[in-house]
Amino acid sequence: MNLSEQIKHAARELGFDLVGITTADPPPHAAEYRQWIADGFHGEMGYLARNAHQRTDPQQVLPGAKFIIVVGLNYDVGPTRYIARYAAGNRDYHDVMGEKLAKLAALVDGRWYVDTGPVLERDLAQRAGIGFIGKHTNLISRHLGNWFFLGAVLTKVELTADEPACPHCGKCTRCITACPTGAIVAPYRLDARLCIAYLTIELKGSIPVELRSAIGDRVCGCDDCLEVCPWNRFAKPAVTLRQLPPLVEMLAWTDQQFADYFRGTPIYRLKRARFLRNVCVVLGNAGAAAALPALERACRDGEPLVREHAHWAVDRIRQC
Repeated sequence: MNLSEQIKHAARELGFDLVGITTADPPPHAAEYRQWIADGFHGEMGYLARNAHQRTDPQQVLPGAKFIIVVGLNYDVGPTRYIARYAAGNRDYHDVMGEKLAKLAALVDGRWYVDTGPVLERDLAQRAGIGFIGKHTNLISRHLGNWFFLGAVLTKVELTADEPACPHCGKCTRCITACPTGAIVAPYRLDARLCIAYLTIELKGSIPVELRSAIGDRVCGCDDCLEVCPWNRFAKPAVTLRQLPPLVEMLAWTDQQFADYFRGTPIYRLKRARFLRNVCVVLGNAGAAAALPALERACRDGEPLVREHAHWAVDRIRQC
């Protein structure tokens, strides 16, 4: 067994479902990424522009890097309500992946990243052969569908690169038509400023009024473009689903109650104000008069962001 095979075996022993190896050359779609930034499609995610030079050249991340090990970890919890599948587990994926990647990186004296690092994981993952980029811009595995996290280990050690994956979307456009806000403006082109995942997670301020109704019942993230992918027929649930308390109950939570319940999960990163902002929008979209007392209390919340969206929800329900 050569070193590359040993690394792949170790990755699977650590619990990774997918593993591939590619060179540390610039990602194949580096030019498209720079154009995406120039078009402003990244919205308020300024870090994506600030470190674009690193994302488009792994040598800027680890000088002398020769190869990149890319891994995938299944996060499917089955159908969810309110919360996107990636955030519905009991532990923050950064922690879960980080523990495993640190051990894998130690075998090759490498530098590892999971989501937060300046690495174009999806582009590299396609070149490493573990999946192909779909028209919704997410990576698709022919074995796991859409439901997996990505991580990468950069190393100066000599390895053997795998063959790139070929695209298998064909003429299918289900993901494009499924997007509630039209955020997939063209095949392989996502305007994050319209994406519900961006609006409910990354956006720190007010959600644009014209987009609030399209959010529907999505408190954290959106899986619509992922759900409809035909390749999901091969997906298998692998993570325990975390159930949420009633939305009106959470609307009355203090910072401490929010922290106590969500600490260590992906939702904790939103913090209370953004999370309750989203809850207000969802309750407003539901139009249930039974939520009015809780929303009216939220109109007096200490956070301006919560108050604004609570007032909007109250007005929306009263107009129904």
